Amino acid sequence: MERIKIGIKELDDLFGGIPVGRTTLLTGEAGCGKTVLGLQFARSGCEQGLKTVYLSSEETAADLRLQCTALGWDLEKKGLLTFVELLGKRTKQIELSVRIGSDVAKGNFAGLIEHIPDGTQLLIIDSLGPYAADVTAYDFKDQFDLLLYNLAERQITCLVILDAATSKHFDDMAMYSVYGAIRLMRRDNPFTGRRERAMEIVKMRSTATPVELLSYKISKGGISLTSQIEMDV
Repeated sequence: MERIKIGIKELDDLFGGIPVGRTTLLTGEAGCGKTVLGLQFARSGCEQGLKTVYLSSEETAADLRLQCTALGWDLEKKGLLTFVELLGKRTKQIELSVRIGSDVAKGNFAGLIEHIPDGTQLLIIDSLGPYAADVTAYDFKDQFDLLLYNLAERQITCLVILDAATSKHFDDMAMYSVYGAIRLMRRDNPFTGRRERAMEIVKMRSTATPVELLSYKISKGGISLTSQIEMDV
């Protein structure tokens, strides 16, 4: 199975990366590095020569570029990365709904496809949360499955990011639909007594994955693992 390297060396060395043409879910608490991991995956895709799109619903392209600079990355130098900024469009929709006294349309996940340029090979959606507010569980499942179907039809490899509040309500349903899932968190290390960041590879079909939580750090250069890995098939 062809794969795209995530950009975290220790994981790429183990299982080669994310399967091509599939969608992987990334969830986690605020401050755990979800956007950093998304940008790191985008950087890795560009380095592999893939036309990559970073679709942001909550941050401006300028803010994302600043984060890249802080990490020592120039993601756009090869001309393979496109930032698609949806924050302004969402703000205008909210302003219009306030003026006319109507509700903002929610749950149209498949509508995000309209913002993806032709020829996109790798897509990061950061995040789906703003489109899931006030959506029922059934509507979320239907819309999420439709989004994944449309991405698969276009053979786009995708990383979908969900914030903690959204994943609290819809995590289980989303987990069943995606090909892979990664969860970021904070924990107290029982051996050192220190607070640390950790990731769990919840699932990755057709892939041998680590069984334990993996400690990691965020520094210049992005995310790197700080714990050794045991494997389970």
